[in-house]
Amino acid sequence: MAPRDIAPRIVVLDGHTLNPGDLSWAPLEALGVVALHARTPPALVAERSRGAHIVITNKAVVDAAAIAELPELRYIGVTATGTNVVDKAAATQRGIVVSNVPSYGADSVAEHTLSLMLEASKQLARHTAAVRAGDWARQPDFSFRVGEIRLLAQRTLGIVGLGAIGRRVAELARAFKMTVLAASRRSGSAPVDGVTWCELDELVERADFLSLHCPLTEQTKELVNASLLGRMQRTAVLINTSRGGLVDEAALAQALRSGRIAGAYLDVLGVEPPPADHPLIALPSCWITPHVAWASLEARTRLLDVAVGNVRAFLAGTPTNVVT
Repeated sequence: MAPRDIAPRIVVLDGHTLNPGDLSWAPLEALGVVALHARTPPALVAERSRGAHIVITNKAVVDAAAIAELPELRYIGVTATGTNVVDKAAATQRGIVVSNVPSYGADSVAEHTLSLMLEASKQLARHTAAVRAGDWARQPDFSFRVGEIRLLAQRTLGIVGLGAIGRRVAELARAFKMTVLAASRRSGSAPVDGVTWCELDELVERADFLSLHCPLTEQTKELVNASLLGRMQRTAVLINTSRGGLVDEAALAQALRSGRIAGAYLDVLGVEPPPADHPLIALPSCWITPHVAWASLEARTRLLDVAVGNVRAFLAGTPTNVVT
């Protein structure tokens, strides 16, 4: 770290999505000399980080090559829960501390998940668009419907991944009187109020809504593939507010085009931002929000507060939320 009489140099590589201007960087700026970048392309990560003792990143990749060019680097703070953007082995070899921000957005992501389920059941966007198009004004009756309207009550939600977010989704679903199933990663999983553990195959076959809340690993990559989609009910809906890589998008597009499942409501894709010709974007049975489940003002405020707290703790010699 910098000598005690020299303020630590802090570089924020990609601060825009976390703080587009409605939050304050002042608490971080009180800890050192801060260089703020809204976005940093891969080719500039090492250049912009040169001389920094502390680097803060969200999606900008800090790989082994970049770390090798940064002899003064002592700390990498990830403004997210997942830390796959950092080469942790290279950081550990150099004695660089890596911290993350766990569980900052459980309520935000869970509420977004329920919003997608409600949209799938109530068809709010379609009805609003029909009214704006003048369809209601042309009706002979006081009420008209565009598509089928369903209840969440008594329907079955299958959750894959019962961490902090999955558990909050289960709580909200239970408040809507849904039956909640969760896929157990191992036998003897601890009981959760109102949730029934079952094997993944049984969950997939029973679920009216299949909601993904697991991390993206080698074991879960393209977990939702043609085989799994083929076991879902034809009336079932896929919800993904976790990671785009959990889904084989070509297989999902085919399942939607053929009517193999009723729909998909996604907040994440395998490549973000997606190409304009992404196969899922134009499908009428696929509804996509632009990776905003995490982005409520409250969640971003907590994320920034904890990230700054992590830096403060590191500078005090008591690092927190360390992942290496």
